[in-house]
Amino acid sequence: MADKGNLKIQVNSTIGYVPVRNATISISYTGESDQILEQLNTNQDGQTEEIALDAPPVEYSLSPGETQPYSEYNLHVTAPDYEPITISGAQILADTNGLQNVSLIPLETAATNFDNIVIGPHTLWGEYPPKIAEDEIKPVDETGEIVLSRVVIPEFVIVHDGAIGDQTAQNYYVRYKDYIKNVAACEVYSTWPRATLEANILAIMSFTLNRVYTEWYRNKGHDFTITSSTAYDHKWMNGKTTYDSINSIVDEIFASYLSRPNVRQPILTQYCDGNRVSCPEWMTL
Repeated sequence: MADKGNLKIQVNSTIGYVPVRNATISISYTGESDQILEQLNTNQDGQTEEIALDAPPVEYSLSPGETQPYSEYNLHVTAPDYEPITISGAQILADTNGLQNVSLIPLETAATNFDNIVIGPHTLWGEYPPKIAEDEIKPVDETGEIVLSRVVIPEFVIVHDGAIGDQTAQNYYVRYKDYIKNVAACEVYSTWPRATLEANILAIMSFTLNRVYTEWYRNKGHDFTITSSTAYDHKWMNGKTTYDSINSIVDEIFASYLSRPNVRQPILTQYCDGNRVSCPEWMTL
């Protein structure tokens, strides 16, 4: 661990999204949860101070390599009158400012089957199914399928956290901008140059808006907008750490997308990492 990355934690209640003050966050390395590195408390806005944490050298995330380019931390969060929660695997990259949102459930509404959150490996580090190829422009049957008359930026998307046919997977209502920030944090490294991040974020937004515009899954009888499976869509992870370098770009360009001349719909911008998976006719990361 030669470098540092920063982390700020925002704690809100699941009821009314109210900030939770005086919450206590204990930080430890993933796999060493009994050794507390730092302990923080939230202020009246539900935020902690920004803390610097060890991270691998920034060079590891700027080109493919055999060393994991981020460090992983566990966050154990407690607050009076709330169910405690542990988030495992928060990812810290060097020279970046990370933001970890935490939602606490009031004790009176907590379910008996409450689960902690485990953040999986980044898609450029872990093993995930490659994207199944699709046409980048979807045919629209004007007399059959219901599609939007124009491109609309939705307030929310419904994310099916699993494969299309997985009946046990949970559906999450996620604000559109928060969804894009989460996916970008899963698919690219926040240390990359701004132009590179912007290009990838545009691709993610265009793909997502194609699913929205064509009502792709609803027209197949499903009750969600998009999945979290890399075989069909982009990776989305419940509780994923996001980063200022990505979040600021999404906030600036969230209404943008890519299209073709004389084509109304956003194109289904598919890509692969270009390293472990080859896709000659697509964009590569």
